[in-house]
Amino acid sequence: MSQPLADAALDQLFRTARTYNGYLDKPVSTEQLHAIWDLMKMGPTSANQLPARLVWCTSDEAKQKLAACTMPANAEKILKAPVSVIIAMDTMFHENLPWLFPHTDAKAWFEGSAEFRERSAFLNTTLQGGYFIMAARALGLDTGPMTGIAAPAIDAAFFADQPNFRTLMVSTLGYGDPASIFERSPRPDFDTFNSMA
Repeated sequence: MSQPLADAALDQLFRTARTYNGYLDKPVSTEQLHAIWDLMKMGPTSANQLPARLVWCTSDEAKQKLAACTMPANAEKILKAPVSVIIAMDTMFHENLPWLFPHTDAKAWFEGSAEFRERSAFLNTTLQGGYFIMAARALGLDTGPMTGIAAPAIDAAFFADQPNFRTLMVSTLGYGDPASIFERSPRPDFDTFNSMA
């Protein structure tokens, strides 16, 4: 039976974790990127769809290409971060279901409706984006997720040969610089946005 995590772990994952606007001059290794994926892929998605497709921008060339597709303030963050990550969804994820979800013919559920596939890919890739953030935090790294991007421009720049991939979000990644964050925004108590039924 699982036991509750220690307060220090809960702090690292939630309570003291922050979204960073800048990072320390400390590299992030390829091994760490693999470790993030190896954790985030374990998070649940409907019928094990795993529709997220990630591009890890580690080179200056890739970061410059990505920065050109965002708001100026976000472009600066991307260029200065050790790594920036494109999180896209594969609207043809169902082609992989025969091996990702072999228990039944799940591929058939999605073959007749592009709208159903896109909605499912969006929801489950969004989940995987959350898993990415938590996996990075669990491994001692920090993130700066952003949606102030020109998604179609990113698709054209990075997925020209994959028209079924659609960018949902971008995140910077590294060891967060405490000087780059501001005071935490309000977090309401339970009764503000919750009810019991």
